[in-house]
Amino acid sequence: VHDAARPCLARRHLLALLAEAGEDEVGGILAVPLADTLKRGAEDGRILATVPREGLWAAQTPQMFRYGLLCRAAAQCGEVTDEAAAVEALGLRPKLVASDATNLKVTWPLDLALAGWILANRKEE
Repeated sequence: VHDAARPCLARRHLLALLAEAGEDEVGGILAVPLADTLKRGAEDGRILATVPREGLWAAQTPQMFRYGLLCRAAAQCGEVTDEAAAVEALGLRPKLVASDATNLKVTWPLDLALAGWILANRKEE
């Protein structure tokens, strides 16, 4: 499953996902280990807590699962933020396949400019 909001998917990342999760019984997703310090915020705009980032990854697409499993997960799960969350709700653990920040999600105007730069400057893989 891939979305148009990530137009900079590199061939090497897709090949890594296919190699590492393609034959896996659960499947997997591209993801990036978190580098930033995370803060949980309060409604008043103040910090409630610092969240340890060890073991935390930022999920990306594509996310790859066997078709039957994905259909079952979608049918049995309520609202989720991505397909991996639906599969996790079945008690399964998808693989994390390392990607990088060039597979950015275009959400804000600056993201679009950055994506344009990445694509214009990408070397052939």
